[in-house]
Amino acid sequence: MSEAAASVALPEAAGALDAQRAGGGPSRRALGPVALVVAGALSVQFGAAIAVMLMPRAGALGVVTLRLVLAALVLLAFCRPRLRGHTRADWGTVVAFGTAMAAMNVLFYQAVDRIPLGAAVTLEVLGPLALSVIASRRLVNLLWAGLALGGVVLLSGGGFERLDPVGAAFALAAGAMWAAYIVFSARTGRRFPQADGLALAMGVGALLSLPLGIWESGSVLLVPSTIGLGLAVALMSSVLPYTLELLALRRLPAPTFAVLMSLEPAIAATAGFLVLHQALSPAEGLAIVLVIAASMGAVRTQVAGKR
Repeated sequence: MSEAAASVALPEAAGALDAQRAGGGPSRRALGPVALVVAGALSVQFGAAIAVMLMPRAGALGVVTLRLVLAALVLLAFCRPRLRGHTRADWGTVVAFGTAMAAMNVLFYQAVDRIPLGAAVTLEVLGPLALSVIASRRLVNLLWAGLALGGVVLLSGGGFERLDPVGAAFALAAGAMWAAYIVFSARTGRRFPQADGLALAMGVGALLSLPLGIWESGSVLLVPSTIGLGLAVALMSSVLPYTLELLALRRLPAPTFAVLMSLEPAIAATAGFLVLHQALSPAEGLAIVLVIAASMGAVRTQVAGKR
């Protein structure tokens, strides 16, 4: 779940990029950008796996605070955004963006503290999927919604008996916040140059999460080894993927980018298996495949509707 990715799911964001690039899927020249996007997704999900490993030491809220605070410090130092010359509406948008970002991270880490990483990301991605379905307003998207629902039913064992219901609820709520994040990410991008809006929003999210992290973890957040692991999470889950995706989007069509991002549940399941030893049953694997297929279908339908 990266801080740069989701804005392309919006029709206006995808349309703006599509107007600059002709053609459909990735060509040989796009293999480099595709590799950058996949590397960014790998970084995000393996960073999330490290975050899960850090939770017994710092707590879920402590990990969120470390991620957002350290990522904000890096981005603010790198971008050096201008603070003057912005309207009240500009600041309102960036505050809303930062609030959605903080809420999304708090809810997601509460989820992965209770259910496997692959399951959490699969449920979370339903938020952007629902936004894509609603935005396109085409009847065929009911098919994609039904396909995703079938994946969720498989993942839950028919009634969430196999998953912690609280963890599943947190993941679904994180998905709703991800959809809000998409909306405000696009609006912030139109109001602020380059990555300035993201850096400022990250600062807002860090300030909002800081009291929660201090309340749950206290002085543990100041232990050097904890800060080191938190910096790894911040770099892998925010700074590095944002940089890779920003480079990729200069040459890669937005629809291709969005479809590649829908592979994140599979990457998350792989990271959970390799790092956290969270095995998937055949039914859970099929559930992830269904949600990925629904995401790809919704994106392709959205693109077809613009032609």
